[in-house]
Amino acid sequence: PTPTQLATWTVVVAADRGYYDSVQAASGQEAGEIVFPDRLPERRFRLAGPELRIGRRSKSQHIEPEIDLTGPPLDPGVSRLHAVLTARPDGTWSVRDAGSDNGIQVNGRDVGPDEAVPLSHGDRIHLGAWTVITITRG
Repeated sequence: PTPTQLATWTVVVAADRGYYDSVQAASGQEAGEIVFPDRLPERRFRLAGPELRIGRRSKSQHIEPEIDLTGPPLDPGVSRLHAVLTARPDGTWSVRDAGSDNGIQVNGRDVGPDEAVPLSHGDRIHLGAWTVITITRG
C-alpha cells in the first residue's frame, strides 16, 4: 500500500462566517429564520468504509447518515441526505451532491448533479447556510 492508502482521513465540521455572509436566502422570511451559530464546536468524523452519507437523521424517513448534521444548532439548508463521500481505489475520497435542494460547493466551486469531485487534504465542502466540512489527511 502507498502512504496515501495508509493515511487516516477525517472530516471536520464547523461553521463558516464568510460563507454564511455570502449566501442569500430565497425570501426575507427565510432570512430572518437563519441565524449564524456563534461558538459552534468543531465535530470530527473519521472516514472509513466504501462510502459515508452526509445529512440530517430522520427516523420517520429511515435516513441515518454517518455524518449526522442534525444539530443543535440546525443548519436549515442541510438536506436529510445532502452529499455522499466515496472512497477511491487510490485511498483518497470524492464527494457528490446526493440531490439536495441547496447543492454543494467544493473550494468555492458549485458541484453539478451526479458530479464526483476528487478531494485532497485541506479541501472545503460548503453546504447549507453556514456548514463547512474540511477534509484532512493525517
